[in-house]
Amino acid sequence: MFHIYGRCLRKLYVTIASRINKGGTVLNTFLIFILFIYLFKEVVEYVVEYLNLRHMKKAGLSIPPEFQGKMDGALMKKIREYESEKTRFSFISSVFGNIVTILFIFGGLLDIYNSWIASLGFPFMVSGWVFFILLSYANDFLSVPFSLYHTFHIENRYGFNTMTFRLWISDFIKSLVLSTVVASLVLFAGLWLMQWSPHFWWFWVWVFLLLFSIFMMYLSPYVIEPLFNKFTPIEDGSLKERILAITEKAGIHVSRILRIDASKRSRHTNAYFTGIGKTKRIVFYDTLLEGMAHNEILTVLAHEIGHWKRHHLLKTMVILEATSLAALSLCSTLIQGDLLTTLFHISEETVFAKLVLLGFLGGIIAFALKPLMNSLMRRHEREADYASYELTKDAESMVSAFVKLSKENLSNLHPHPLYVALHYSHPPILERIRSIRNMGNKENQPR
Repeated sequence: MFHIYGRCLRKLYVTIASRINKGGTVLNTFLIFILFIYLFKEVVEYVVEYLNLRHMKKAGLSIPPEFQGKMDGALMKKIREYESEKTRFSFISSVFGNIVTILFIFGGLLDIYNSWIASLGFPFMVSGWVFFILLSYANDFLSVPFSLYHTFHIENRYGFNTMTFRLWISDFIKSLVLSTVVASLVLFAGLWLMQWSPHFWWFWVWVFLLLFSIFMMYLSPYVIEPLFNKFTPIEDGSLKERILAITEKAGIHVSRILRIDASKRSRHTNAYFTGIGKTKRIVFYDTLLEGMAHNEILTVLAHEIGHWKRHHLLKTMVILEATSLAALSLCSTLIQGDLLTTLFHISEETVFAKLVLLGFLGGIIAFALKPLMNSLMRRHEREADYASYELTKDAESMVSAFVKLSKENLSNLHPHPLYVALHYSHPPILERIRSIRNMGNKENQPR
């Protein structure tokens, strides 16, 4: 395998070197620097994944005190094997994606593709739509083999997959049609705004995307989500009464609390908060409802309520929208002139190629900011855990729910701190359990 990768990388090096040598010395040096930064970013990810695996293997089959009597060595071994196989698969798919990206950005494929689109002679908006829609389709179809392998080999092997091939095909077609419709609306609106306001399009595009995202939050629970899953009210009368009591105690109105038929695709368990305004609703996976006691379900519900009470969605949106506004403003400046097309040796001067290049550069910058964003998300999860305890005062049920979620999802109990910083939007499960126990201990201390 590594021999094949080495041969591919050598050919890739020759192709890229021949293109880079066509430009001026200063620009070539800068282009090589960008390629180096991109490769460095990828190497960092691989090293962190390796450290995570080594950290987990070093911990061996040792069962943490919080899981004593609830897990055995066989399950710990299964967790380690599952994590190892996912990591190997991630490495292979990532290497493939990197080769495609480097060929496209540095190897001349973007130049060829951009020139072909320009040669068609379509009007600006049609050219932009074709340019980005075809790229989206290419990405979707290139990911098909990896999606199939992950679903029908890895998830099957570890007992998670319940999806049939027919359902996978149905989901793929629905997703393709839906993404085409949504992307077309966004593309035509964005390209029209660029023509309508050449100097301030970045602001109007930002306003449109903000309003569109809010509109989708209202629309999704009623139109999009039901295309893939069936949502039904929770039928258990006693559970429903307790749920209504806890939402009333929290002082919130949730339009519906629903059960989703997630088990027709996977045995993984979860719950989530969706919608906005009057469309707010809390959704439980049927696998979670069937595998947990009422008290445990209520703590999960209280956690989701905690996110709403602490305005986490709003806070996250403010950060993301502020970042988007700054990024669009910067994009507006950078697409003026021919710096990007000259630097990356693009023959035809088009705004579409420049936007792709800015997206590529933005991905490198976003990687550096990823630990910061994950840190914020983990803080939100801790706050939601605290809010859950404040509502239920039931630390043991919270701990029991987390133990069950960890077992059923084969969660890694010993992640490396760097892997947590780079990939975890939730605190590691042991940290959460110990924090919850501390809440309960403090509450029970004599005053």
